[in-house]
Amino acid sequence: GVPAPVNGAGRSPEHHDGFWARMNPDFVDTFAAWAPLVRVENDATLAAVAERSHGAAVGCDDFVALLAGERFGAGICVDGRLLRGTHGGAGETVAFDLVEGVGSAWGLAPRCVDAARAALASGSLPSDSALRDVDPASIEAKTVLDLAAAGDAGALAVAREVGGALAGVAAVFGSLFDVERVVVSGAIAAGAGPIIEAAIDAIPDSLHLPPPRIVASTLGADIVSIGAVAAAVESARTRALDLAAFAQPEDRARA
Repeated sequence: GVPAPVNGAGRSPEHHDGFWARMNPDFVDTFAAWAPLVRVENDATLAAVAERSHGAAVGCDDFVALLAGERFGAGICVDGRLLRGTHGGAGETVAFDLVEGVGSAWGLAPRCVDAARAALASGSLPSDSALRDVDPASIEAKTVLDLAAAGDAGALAVAREVGGALAGVAAVFGSLFDVERVVVSGAIAAGAGPIIEAAIDAIPDSLHLPPPRIVASTLGADIVSIGAVAAAVESARTRALDLAAFAQPEDRARA
């Protein structure tokens, strides 16, 4: 799994500063020298594979697995099929730079930190909030989310602000792809309950379609690895018998 768009052949397109080529330097060709089957995927796509095989999307054909830690990454499954697009860019979240109320592809962790620092700087935190005692330079998303889970009013206000952005993300996916669920995935999912609750409350009624359910993944920080193993097993089951080693003798002779 690589943090770059990946098409059905396992290759990534050119990027203006070469980042995608550094993340996926033709791994398909590199690994093909010693492995008969090679599958390279975008990391969020593998998160979707993991959620559908072992996680919050088992039995669901229409969902988005949203890697939501430092930056948003989306693996999209519609009608039971993973979406990639011409260049593997389906779900590329740079589009959120243009979405009012979301504004960027930054994930939930930096949004928590930024919102908490802004609340500290403005003096808007309640007098009894433990966030008032935290050094702004050392604030981490985990601190904010742990306090929110414990009922801290200041941390809950921060979670509500971040939840508004998550609601915008879920609304876009719900409107464009009519998905049933948006699964908040990755390490941050374990503490994202207050943000998800706020997002559920904030999803606008103007979607016309029923809004997607926003749920937390239970697969943790290993979700991409879990998806990679599941994808490898799937590829082996569907493609192994097509390898030359398993061909009938007459087919080998013709080859």
